[in-house]
Amino acid sequence: MLRFINYNIVFQEIPGEVTLAINLSNCPNRCKGCHSPHLQEDKGKILDNKILDGLLEKYGKAITCICFMGGDISPREVEQCSVFLRSRSFGRIKVGWYSGKNTFPQECSPKNFDYIKLGAYVEQLGGLNSATTNQRFYRVDDGQMVDITEYFRCKKFFNV
Repeated sequence: MLRFINYNIVFQEIPGEVTLAINLSNCPNRCKGCHSPHLQEDKGKILDNKILDGLLEKYGKAITCICFMGGDISPREVEQCSVFLRSRSFGRIKVGWYSGKNTFPQECSPKNFDYIKLGAYVEQLGGLNSATTNQRFYRVDDGQMVDITEYFRCKKFFNV
């Protein structure tokens, strides 16, 4: 089961979107230099459809996207949450997923997301805004993952 620690409205995680980022716990990746090591613990509130409905009710008019930060321990559950949110918001709210895995899980489909970040954090390579990063950020178009990582390093970031 997915658990979350907290959530916050953010502006830099998804290019051109006002995003409600939900920080999921129990991260199995253990990346050296992780900026959120507290998310490695299995703690927090259970994330279910009732919670997601409440977040849509509370923030739905103020945001354009919801992004799951983590969830690699249960990728199918993250995907189910995405499908639920997209159906409840009638497609008005986009859904993203920040995964620390290097490949998209075979048991999931990219078509159930609007944005996907893949890649473990490698301290010496830097994050998405680094020219040397190993991480990739994708916009999903017609079920295809289109790499838009460069948007984090240039003015295109605001013109997605």
